[in-house]
Amino acid sequence: MGRDESGALVMPIKRAITTIFIAIVALSLSGCAGTETKGSMHDHSTQAAGDLSSDDVMFLQMMIPHHQQAIDISDLALTKSEDAELLALAKNIRDEQGAEIVKMKAWLEEANASSHGDSHSMSGMLSDSELAALDKASGKSFDVLWLKAMTGHHTGAIDMATMIENAKSAEIKSFGQGIVASQSAQNKAMAAMIKRIG
Repeated sequence: MGRDESGALVMPIKRAITTIFIAIVALSLSGCAGTETKGSMHDHSTQAAGDLSSDDVMFLQMMIPHHQQAIDISDLALTKSEDAELLALAKNIRDEQGAEIVKMKAWLEEANASSHGDSHSMSGMLSDSELAALDKASGKSFDVLWLKAMTGHHTGAIDMATMIENAKSAEIKSFGQGIVASQSAQNKAMAAMIKRIG
C-alpha cells in the first residue's frame, strides 16, 4: 500500500475502482444473456405454437383418425362393390383424405404437437357393430349401407369443421372450408346414388 504526493492512501481507491468496473461489466453481460435467453425462448414458443390455436390442434388430432376410417371403409367398398359410380367415389374419397392426413400430420409436426390426441367422441364415426354389418353386407345392400354410412361420416366431418371456422391461420381456415365444400358435394352425389340404387 502506497501514498500519493499528498500522502493519501492509493491502493484502496484503485482496488475499489477495479471492483466497481468488474461489477459493471458482469451486470452488462448478465443483462445481455438474459435478453438473449428471453428472445430465444420467445422464438421457440412462437415456432412451437405456430399459427395453431388449441382448437386447431384438437381438430387436426381428431380429424386424422376420422379421415382414416373413411379411407378404411372406402378400401372396403373397392373390394366389395360392383357399382362403377360408387367405386369412383370411394377411390376419390380414399385419395383425397389420404392426402389431407399427410397435410394435417405435417401441420401438427411443425407445431411440435402430437398427431395422436386424447380419446374424443368424434361425430359420424362408425361403431364396431356398424363396421361389422358393413363387412357382412353384399351386392346392392352393401352399396346402400355404405352410401348411408359414408353420408353420416361426412356429415360428422362437416360438423367438426366448425371448430376451425374462425382459425387464426388462413391456411387452416381454408382447409376446413375445403372439407365442408368437398364433403357436402359428395353427400349430394351419394343421396342421388341412394335414390338410383334404391
